[in-house]
Formats: sequence, structure tokens, C-alpha cells
Amino acid sequence: MRGARDVRPREPYGAARAIGTSVALYRALAPAGRMHILIPDDLPPEALDVLSAEGWTTDARTGRSAGQLREDVAIADAIIVRSATTVDDALIAAAPRLRVIARAGVGVDNVDLAAAHRRGVVVMNAPEATTTSVAELTLAGLLALARQVCAADRAMKAQRWEKKTLAGTELCEATLGIVGFGRIGRAVARLARAFGMHVVAHDPIDGAPEPGVERVALAALCATADYITLHVPVTGDTHGLFDAARLASCRRGVRLVNTARGELVDAAALVAALESGQVGGAAIDVYAPEPPVDWTLARHPRVVATPHLAASTREAQVRVALETAAAVRDYLRDGHARNVVSAG
Repeated sequence: MRGARDVRPREPYGAARAIGTSVALYRALAPAGRMHILIPDDLPPEALDVLSAEGWTTDARTGRSAGQLREDVAIADAIIVRSATTVDDALIAAAPRLRVIARAGVGVDNVDLAAAHRRGVVVMNAPEATTTSVAELTLAGLLALARQVCAADRAMKAQRWEKKTLAGTELCEATLGIVGFGRIGRAVARLARAFGMHVVAHDPIDGAPEPGVERVALAALCATADYITLHVPVTGDTHGLFDAARLASCRRGVRLVNTARGELVDAAALVAALESGQVGGAAIDVYAPEPPVDWTLARHPRVVATPHLAASTREAQVRVALETAAAVRDYLRDGHARNVVSAG
């Protein structure tokens, strides 16, 4: 759900009740109308300033145990998380004051949306703040695969001069297939076209045109693309989207980039396809689970592996934190909600 809507904050779920002495103490000491914001993941100080400027209290600490988090959320009017903290049904149930859950990022797969809806808690995210950073890492993956940058770096560090064996290919005139053509997919397309790539895209939901991009079925994309990059959320339809059968349907030697979610790709099938040469290389930033339990894919010599860094730039982290903090402020102060994923 996109855009701004007037979604007035609801009363806290259930009858007002004390949960432990921390709630009783908070209610006894907190001035009327003062909001309490729980932030269990890292946010830059600029974001905290947005909330404290309203005279609200912020509890910004990382490394809490599950029990400590449930105790602390009991007095929270809002909780702001990144990807490290899971907001599940039990945590929401422990928060009678909770009005809004804000994900400082795009994906909300670490938030139980159904539980939030049952309890009338609004869930919002920050869909635009990380677009540039994710798109740029995607292009970095394409370039690294095309020019064998990581293999060349390993050889040089081992004092091996392997110039003849590390010849690459140009991105110019190659075909890039983009699976998922939302904000990030479109940003990738614009960057790729600047390199002279032909771009085809598949998205069963977003059919809006983009200059210089041909919209095709997924089967046609797989059959024609030299490079494929994934930018879709994990759903029942997309989980394991690139399995053994899908990889076999791709052009032989295709190179795959995944900066979206690890669950989109069958890791074992991808390793097998790399071994057979069906897939010529892969740039992988996301895994299932994270960190990986099985490191076979990340350690493969034809894989450029990064530890979920797509949104991890200084600029993106500040933007996403400020956007999220401002959205929480506007909702709690004015009842003005934007970037709503679930209206509660």
C-alpha cells in the first residue's frame, strides 16, 4: 500500500493492563501524552533527534535477549526495527500500548503482519530510501562477474599473474533480464542502459512502461538474458522461483545476481548449475538463512559473495532512518500515515 493516508492511531490493544513493574513505573512517571519509542536495532543519532524533538522518550539499545525485548516493549507506543529484530505475535501481544511498527527498510518479512492487523497495529516501511544503494550493488555484481574482478584479485594476492586466463566480457550490448520491476528494478534498468545493455523485464503486477525496456514473460526472459537480476519479494509464488528447472531453462552460461532475498533461489540447485556450467557465475548478497548454515554457495569460486550489503551505505542508512523516524512521528503526533504496509 503506497502513499499517504489518514489512519488515526487506535487505542492500545485490549484493556489497559500493567505488565510487570516497568509498565506501572512508566505510567506513574511519564507525562501525559509523552510517547515511548522502542528501537532495538541500530539507528543513527539523526533519527533519534527527530523523535526526541517531540519530547518523547527513546529506548535505543541493541543486543537484548528475547525476554528483555518483551519486557521493554510493554511500555512502547512504537517500535522501530531493521532486519535483525523479529516482531512476532508474542512480541506484539506483550505490547498493550503499541500503535505502530516501523521497518527501517523495505522488506517486512520479519514482522508478523497478521498479528499486527489482529491487534490494530499499523505497520509501515521505508520503500524508497535504499533504492540507489541496492541498484548500485547490483551493477557492481554485474561488473564483477563480467570482468572476473574477484578471481583476479585473489590471483594477485597469491602473487599469480593470470592475465591470459582472466579475460572478461563487456556489459555493452549484453542483455539484462530484470525479474521484478518496481522501484529498484527500474533503477537498475536505468544504470544498465547507461552501460549500453539491452534490458528486458518481467513483473506480473507492475506493468507501467519504462523507456528502453521490453516487457516479457519470465520464460522468454530466462531464454534470452545473458544476465538475470532478482528484485521481487518472497511470497508463495516466488519462494524458490529459481529452482533447478528454472535455471535449466536459462541461456547456458547465464550470470545471476540476487540482492533481494535468499529464498528466491534454490541454493543447492544453483551450486549444481555452476558446477555444470549452465550458470556461468553468480553475485549473491542474500541467503536463507542469514548468516548461512551451509557456506557451499558463498565459497564457490564462480560466486561473488557479499554479506547482505545492498542497503549498507552511509547515505542509505541515514535516509532510511530519517524517513522511518519522520513517518512514526507524523503518525503518532498527527495521525498521518504513509508507506503503510498493513493498516491494522
